Amino acid sequence: MTTEQRKHLERRLLEERGRVAALLDRYRDSTRDSNQEQTGDLSVYPFHQADEGTDTMDAELGASNAARETEELAEIDAALERLYRQPDRFGQDERTGREIPFERLDVIPWARTTGGDGRSRG
Repeated sequence: MTTEQRKHLERRLLEERGRVAALLDRYRDSTRDSNQEQTGDLSVYPFHQADEGTDTMDAELGASNAARETEELAEIDAALERLYRQPDRFGQDERTGREIPFERLDVIPWARTTGGDGRSRG
């Protein structure tokens, strides 16, 4: 991998880190206020059981997305650490040592493997 390609991937990682961090910030902001405060309801009970189910489903979906984004942020941070610590080895498959195609890294700059067997991470 060339120095120019590594710099490009560093920019991509930092862009993705900013995107994921912004999503997590929005999730934190949206959950900071209770649903009651957001809707202006005077009662803690929804008007209908379906409303409560929808609210619960929305909260679970948001938490699930936040968990996934947190994992993605950890992968991005780990990739940046690998890039800064051993730039000459960045982009090598952790299992085989083969070079990960630049095209794959451009799409998923935190990729750890070539992704050929369907079992690989990132």
